[in-house]
Amino acid sequence: MFWETFLHAGRNLLPIVLVVAVFQLFVLQAVPEGIGGIVLGLAIVVVGVALFLQGLEMGIFPIGKSLSNAFARRGSLPLLLAFGFVFGFAAVAAEPALIAVAEQAQAISNGHIDAFTLRMIIAVSVGLVVALGVMRTLLGLPLHWFMIGGYILVVTVTWFAPPEIVGLAYDSGGVTTNIVTVPLIAALGMGLAASISGRSVLSDGFGLVALAVMVPMITVQAYGIYVFEILGVDPSVEAEGFDAQAGGGKAALGLWPIVGGLLATVRDVLPIIIAVLFFQLVILRQRIPHVRRVIVGFLLVILGLYAFVLGLKLGLFPIGERMAEQLIDRDNVVFLYLFAFAIGFATTMAEPALIAIGDQAEQAARGEIRASVIRMLVALGVAIGITIGVHRIIAGDSIHYYVMGGYFLVIVLTLIAPRYIIALAYDLGGVTTSEVTVPLVTALGIGLATQIEGRNVLIDGFGLIAFASIFPIVTVLAYATVADLAYRIRARRQASDESTGEGVEP
Repeated sequence: MFWETFLHAGRNLLPIVLVVAVFQLFVLQAVPEGIGGIVLGLAIVVVGVALFLQGLEMGIFPIGKSLSNAFARRGSLPLLLAFGFVFGFAAVAAEPALIAVAEQAQAISNGHIDAFTLRMIIAVSVGLVVALGVMRTLLGLPLHWFMIGGYILVVTVTWFAPPEIVGLAYDSGGVTTNIVTVPLIAALGMGLAASISGRSVLSDGFGLVALAVMVPMITVQAYGIYVFEILGVDPSVEAEGFDAQAGGGKAALGLWPIVGGLLATVRDVLPIIIAVLFFQLVILRQRIPHVRRVIVGFLLVILGLYAFVLGLKLGLFPIGERMAEQLIDRDNVVFLYLFAFAIGFATTMAEPALIAIGDQAEQAARGEIRASVIRMLVALGVAIGITIGVHRIIAGDSIHYYVMGGYFLVIVLTLIAPRYIIALAYDLGGVTTSEVTVPLVTALGIGLATQIEGRNVLIDGFGLIAFASIFPIVTVLAYATVADLAYRIRARRQASDESTGEGVEP
């Protein structure tokens, strides 16, 4: 089983390796410096992801599904809301991609943005919004009410937030829903919708992931207002000697650094362990089934998460920074745009969470929605989004106008798109970037901001993940709108032809 998981993790990394290799060999025509360390880092990333996934399958996923089913059967609203909050909080607190971005933010801000505090703020906000999403599913309220109102609030807060936090805030929304959170949160929403009479899995079951993406954008911007305006921290002071290749610090392989890293990883996973034990033993008062298997699963999660973060510093961060430096040195932005588009499209097509959501949507829609079409639309949206984000960094434009324009387009499409697609489209915006893609894209943005004169790494380096979350919503909603319009036109023509054949004036 581990070998299959290892091959699965390798397949997820393969699109990145292929894109980087093509650009290195045929565009840059050079072998990157430190290739040995990069290869070692990539290998450690694959092993780490494989161990992490294996641990999830053995320990966290079975207990999570069993808890969801148990609380759904009980039908207690307070218990369901409490479970939604705690499970949303615990899952996000251990999200590998969020850990990577938070550490980058702490390094770049010279420690003024604390990585652990940032993660806890995001985890609390996701926990609250998952509880809100559970309430929405129970009451059968339309998702677009929440999304339109929420994004109006997001854009309003953006006007008052310091520019140093905006890109990070929008990125934080995009990285909260990945390898850990998507399967658990999506399963909770669809399980509730399937168990309640009169609810549609497609309309009511999806949407929790979308809410989990939106709310952290608000809370992180509020955190930035507190740090940079209320505390009066000078945002112009960046980390001295910041190393974009290693996230502000070189990967250490000595005994004590490894022990320290493992202890920090235990701290990261501890919220999930506490949540599981509390609900299983205290609330449900049931013994944990297959306890030895669960313990081994949690140990594999800890080892895999530590190996993943270590491999990032050795492999993916250096790739992103060096590719940015090499492509900027060519003084031809066309290749940079092509690289951004290729990375976005190739990695999204191989994204496991997207494949899972697409298959579930096809089953829920009984074949009316094709998973392959969804993947293609989402991959195109991510590619377009990352390319636009790269252009913003090159041009030095404010992220405010791009993001606000993007969400204005999303709101307009939400108002005119067919209702059945809205919840799914918003969820798809939250599953576009994997635990492998997020660090590379983040490093690419930081590398560009570092290499281009006049750019502020904290202001300009973040934001690419946000674009990768916005534009898949646009492409899916736009496609559904056009397809629905074409269907209506064909139906009218067919009705007109039938009435004409009966001798009635059309």
